[in-house]
Amino acid sequence: MSIDTTAAPPAHLTSTSYLVLGLIEREGPSTPYELKRHVAATIGHFWSFPHALLYKEPARLVELGLLTEEREAEGRRRRLFAITGRGRAAILAWLATPAQEPTELRDAGLLQLFFADLGSTDDRRALAVAQLAIHRAALARYEDDRRAERGLNGSDAAARTVEHWRGVTLPMGLLYERAAVEFWERVYRESGADDARR
Repeated sequence: MSIDTTAAPPAHLTSTSYLVLGLIEREGPSTPYELKRHVAATIGHFWSFPHALLYKEPARLVELGLLTEEREAEGRRRRLFAITGRGRAAILAWLATPAQEPTELRDAGLLQLFFADLGSTDDRRALAVAQLAIHRAALARYEDDRRAERGLNGSDAAARTVEHWRGVTLPMGLLYERAAVEFWERVYRESGADDARR
C-alpha cells in the first residue's frame, strides 16, 4: 500500500499528536512511560509541554485510527501503542508542510528580568547568578552529549538509541545555551555597574 505524502496534515492534530506519532514511528511500539522517557532524553530539551498528555494523547490517536493499542492481559496491564498506515501518512504530510509559526519563548528568568526595575539591584544580580547556573549546567550537558555522539559515529549504527538521535537539533541547543550564558553574564556585570554609579 502506498502512502500519500502530498495530503495536507489533518487539522485536528496538535503538536503533541505529531510528537507522539513521530516517536512511535521512529522508536517502534511504545508505552506511555517509554514515550515519557524518550521525551526526557531528547525533545524535552527544546519542547516543553505537560507530560500528562503522553498518557492521554495516544488513546485519542487510537480513536482517530492513527495508532493501535494492545494491552497486557496480566501483570501491570501496560498499554502498547503502534502506528498505523494512516498515522504514518499523517506524520509524513506534517513533515512535508514547513512550520509557519513564530518561535515561542517562555522563560521565567526573562519575565523576572523584565520587571527587575521594580526590585533591588541585589535581586537582579541574584537572578543573573541563578540563571547562569542553570544555563552553564545545560551547556555542560549538551557539550557532553556532543562528545558522546561523536564517539558513536564510528560504532555500529544499530547501537544508536533514542538518547542520541537528537544530534541534528543539538547544535541549536548549544548555540542557545552559549547565548544565554553570555546574556546573563552581561546582566550580572551591568548590575555591578549600576551599584558603582550609585
